[in-house]
Amino acid sequence: MKVPPVDLVKQNSRFWEEFKRVLAEVLSDGRFVLGPRLKGFEEEFARYIGVPHALGVGSGTDALVLSLRALGVGPGDEVITTPFTFYATVEAVMLVGAKPVFADIDPLTFNLNAEAVRDALSERTKVVLPVHLYGQAAEVENMRFDGIPLLEDAAQAVGAVRKGQKVGALGDAAAFSFYPTKNLSALGDGGMITTKSGEIAQRVERLRVHCQREKYIHDDVGYNSRLDDLQAAFLSLKLRLLDSWNERRRRIAETYTEALKDVVITPSVGEGNIHVFHQYTVRTDERDRLREHLIKNGIGVSVFYPLPLHLQKVLMERYGYRRGQFPEAERASEEVLSLPIYPEMEEWQIEYVIEKVREFFGR
Repeated sequence: MKVPPVDLVKQNSRFWEEFKRVLAEVLSDGRFVLGPRLKGFEEEFARYIGVPHALGVGSGTDALVLSLRALGVGPGDEVITTPFTFYATVEAVMLVGAKPVFADIDPLTFNLNAEAVRDALSERTKVVLPVHLYGQAAEVENMRFDGIPLLEDAAQAVGAVRKGQKVGALGDAAAFSFYPTKNLSALGDGGMITTKSGEIAQRVERLRVHCQREKYIHDDVGYNSRLDDLQAAFLSLKLRLLDSWNERRRRIAETYTEALKDVVITPSVGEGNIHVFHQYTVRTDERDRLREHLIKNGIGVSVFYPLPLHLQKVLMERYGYRRGQFPEAERASEEVLSLPIYPEMEEWQIEYVIEKVREFFGR
C-alpha cells in the first residue's frame, strides 16, 4: 500500500530507545498496576485537559461505561446521543441498562444537532452524550439543560478545543480512548476519564477496582478496569508531542481542502473550534466508486460509518428504530469517506492522494 490509513510502525519506532528504557524500569521495580507511572500520567493528562481529575481505565469503552455509572445512569433511564458514531458509544449506554435515545446530526460537522437534542428530551433523560466526531468538538454549550449531566465522548478528539477550552473539560465528565490508531495512542487498549468533580472522580476510582472502598471491602458491583503502568509510561512519552502532531494533522487537512474543495465536500470547521483531524472526512455521492478507485491505487481509505446506529439490528429489534427517523445520519453514512491523515505522512503521499482523488473526477 502506497499510502496506508495510518502508519503505527513509523510513529512508534521513533520511541524505540525510550520504550526500552521505560520497560526496563517497570520490570525492575515490578509496579505494574495502579503504580507511580499511572499516577504521573493521570496528573499530566489532567493538566493538559485543564481539569483537576483524570483516571486511567482499560479502554475507551470502559471510560464510557464507568462514567455513565458514576453519573448514576441505570435501568429505566434514557441517554440522548448520536446515531452517527462508533458502536461503543451506544453499547456503553445499553451495558448500564439504559435506553439510547437518538437525535440527528448537523450535516456540516457530523456532530449532534443541539436543537434535535432539545426535541429528544423527556422526563427520563438522565444524561446527554455528545460525540466529538472525527476530532471536532460538538456545540456542547447548547446541549446543557437544568439538572441533566453532560458526558463527552472524546475518544476521537484529544487536544481539540471549543471556545478556548479543551475537549474533556466541557462537560461533567469525559471519556477518552488511547486505542492504537487514536491521535494519542497506546500500544494496545487504554482509556481515561476526566472530570472537574471530586465526587465523580471518587466514584470512578472505586468502580475501576471492583467498587472496593478498602482492601477486600466492596460497596457495589464494579469492574476490573485500570490503565496499566507500562501503557501509562508510554503515553506520557507521547503526550509531549501531541500538540505538534495535531498541528501537523491540521496542516495536512489544509492542503487537502485547498486541493479538493472543487471536487468533493470538504470538512467544515465550526466557529470557535480547533479541529484535531483524527479523520479527514469528505462527502460525495460518488463515495463507493471513489473508494474503489483509491483502494485500487494503493490508498487506504475508510468509511466511518456505513450503517447508522439506529439501523443496527440490536437497536431496531430492542427499541423499534427504523429507517427514515434520522435522515441526516443516514445520508452521511452513504456519502462519507475518510482519506489518510497522520503526522508521519510524507509530502509525496499527500500529493499522491490528491492526484488520485482529482483523477477520479477527471480534473
